[in-house]
Amino acid sequence: MATMYLVQAFKQIGHRLVADQIQTSKSAEKAVATAERLAPIRAGVIAFSQEVDIETDAYDEPRVLLKLGRLPPGLME
Repeated sequence: MATMYLVQAFKQIGHRLVADQIQTSKSAEKAVATAERLAPIRAGVIAFSQEVDIETDAYDEPRVLLKLGRLPPGLME
């Protein structure tokens, strides 16, 4: 198993939230720092980790590290 650290930001276009490309990080701390850096220039941002079994391509449930701003309803709740 390996742990992936990811950051997903969203921009506001009209009334819709549009996802940016997901960014990867090398650690939980770097993912949180990236999310905090993006927060002032995006409508919302979420940093999360996810365990993945590379051999079977199986993913565990994501674990939220940080949520800031507006996010799509039901995202990782």
